[in-house]
Amino acid sequence: MSEANEFAAVTKAFSGLGVDENLFISSLGRWNRYQRESYRVSTPGFFNEDERQFQRWSDHHILQLRQEFLRLKDAVVLYTMHPWERDARLFKEALLLKIPQHDVLIETACTRSSEDLLGARKAYHSLYEHSIEEDIAHHIKAHERKLLVALVSTYRYEGPKVNDDLAKSEAKLFVNALKDAKKKNLIEDEEIVRILSIRSKLHLKAIYSHYKEMTGNFLDEDLDGDLILKQVVQCLCSPQTYFSKILIASLSLDVEESAKDSVTRVIVTRADENDMKLIKEEFESQYRSTLAAKIQEVANGSYRDFLLTIIAKSD
Repeated sequence: MSEANEFAAVTKAFSGLGVDENLFISSLGRWNRYQRESYRVSTPGFFNEDERQFQRWSDHHILQLRQEFLRLKDAVVLYTMHPWERDARLFKEALLLKIPQHDVLIETACTRSSEDLLGARKAYHSLYEHSIEEDIAHHIKAHERKLLVALVSTYRYEGPKVNDDLAKSEAKLFVNALKDAKKKNLIEDEEIVRILSIRSKLHLKAIYSHYKEMTGNFLDEDLDGDLILKQVVQCLCSPQTYFSKILIASLSLDVEESAKDSVTRVIVTRADENDMKLIKEEFESQYRSTLAAKIQEVANGSYRDFLLTIIAKSD
């Protein structure tokens, strides 16, 4: 391999999700001081010429690389945890951020079975000596607090029966609420909060279907003005669509660190459910690429191989 090609390969190994450990060993480890200097000079994206005449690695890239080296470790630790503990820890981490991650709270509360959500709440008690409901109420002061507390507290009916007349009347309630959205914030509407937090997922899918018949639009599309409600509806009614959107937005080289973290979270937390098969099918349908191909394109090294191994289980 020519020096230019080797430099390009090492730069790719430093970029993307995770790092290519084997390439560091086979290429970078063999370079002498002059080759390493030549690499620094030829890679201004990583290194800046200091006024004292040396190539200085930018602080931003040092921090970024440390995070990328940890990406495999974080994925392995999450994957090995009991699912209840994993969800409880994700709840806590989402709440401790300067700006709480509502999406993590929503996707965990809305896509788990009633038993698994109850289990996560029990694990939260064991880990933190108080309830997730208390922490949401403490950390979130805005209008969405009531909805989020209700979502994590619920124990939904999971049987096959749906009262279609009731679903139709509640779909009409959504139609009217959206018409009046300028007068009243939807997330503060007690009936909207009640329906989303207590109805079975089959019942909510019936509401979704009736809403489309009544308006010609999909309910989540009409909720574009309220991201939290939009995410709640998507996670309850079409989680594979929601997770596919998260993954396509995260599997990119130019996204924020929190978005990159979503790749690990989604793939690891959906690994043992039928969810992953549905997510892969939806991803390929929407983006004309398999999820495996996209991971292969963006991720590196052992982290890439670990993700590919996980998603292959659902084939």
